[in-house]
Amino acid sequence: MSYGLLRGKRGIIFGALDENSIAWKTAERVHEEGGSFVLTNAPIAMRMGTINALAEKTNSTVIPADATSIEDLEKLVSESMQVLGGKLDFVLHSIGMSVNVRKGRSYTDQNYDWTAKGWDVSAGSFHKVMQVLYKQDAMNEWGSIVALSYMAAQRVFPDYNDMADNKAFLESIARSFGYFFGRDKKVRVNTISQSPTPTTAGKGVKGFDGFISYAEKMSPLGNASALDCANYTVSLFSDLTQKVTLQNLFHDGGFSNMGVSDSVMQAFEEQ
Repeated sequence: MSYGLLRGKRGIIFGALDENSIAWKTAERVHEEGGSFVLTNAPIAMRMGTINALAEKTNSTVIPADATSIEDLEKLVSESMQVLGGKLDFVLHSIGMSVNVRKGRSYTDQNYDWTAKGWDVSAGSFHKVMQVLYKQDAMNEWGSIVALSYMAAQRVFPDYNDMADNKAFLESIARSFGYFFGRDKKVRVNTISQSPTPTTAGKGVKGFDGFISYAEKMSPLGNASALDCANYTVSLFSDLTQKVTLQNLFHDGGFSNMGVSDSVMQAFEEQ
């Protein structure tokens, strides 16, 4: 069901890889709610995914960009405003990557060149995106910028590795840059701390199936799906949340406030 919440609004969606990704589901929901947007991803990611099919489905334009490159981002933002016919109302940053995770290096044995690359892609890119948007005065007043995070920024999930540090940095950037964007441009900046979600990137983390099962048993409402997250993101893009900013918003079925659940206790007692 659509409500026309984003009718006439324009934006950029980073990170739609395939139909399992949260950015993909968000693009579909934004389209259903009347929004128009440019899709973007790194050229190498675009070769791995099926973003062109999403563009056709949502009548959107694809502009490749490396989110760690200021030059690419400047081109992306200026071209997006040309394609869409004006300033932007929303931006979704759905980007994350750890070379250490991909290569099987533990948190206690990191390759720091890989660590730096993962930080740049997963967190530094968010600052770069907002810096370019800010300098180009590319956002309309009461616009909304959202990045996707995970609870490992606050709590220990050993196999999440250096991505936990990246997410903590991402959330800090949202608060710090969000202050200036709010003060100077009346633009909101928030992060969503989503349930573990079986995206292509998420499934690359060791023990991820265990994360999902444990969170499902702990959360009174169960895990939030990619579509659930897309719906929540739409609400943050809409005019209904104009005074919500500088927040890390837990979207996890209640997991973040749980100590233990009956289901988890029962599982231990049955052993």
